Amino acid sequence: MAELEIEVEGTPNPKAAKFTLGRSLPYESSRSCFDAADAEGDPLAEGLMAIDGVEAILMLGDFITVTRSDDVTWDDLVDVVSRVIRERFPDDGGG
Repeated sequence: MAELEIEVEGTPNPKAAKFTLGRSLPYESSRSCFDAADAEGDPLAEGLMAIDGVEAILMLGDFITVTRSDDVTWDDLVDVVSRVIRERFPDDGGG
């Protein structure tokens, strides 16, 4: 199985980054999480919200926007967020 390709880009908000994936997420509409309770029951969302310094996530189409807190930098987060996405990306059996 090919590794999920993730491209990271900045956004107009310096506290947010867009993680574009090589394939679409299996959600019928956008999904936003602002705390652990919002992410409950979704392994990908739970994993992302459990990362120290992640304040919010928005998942839509083929990307995830992650908003960080002021006490961490993107240097601290990009590799960790990318690893969690790769580990927990929902396997829909497709390719």
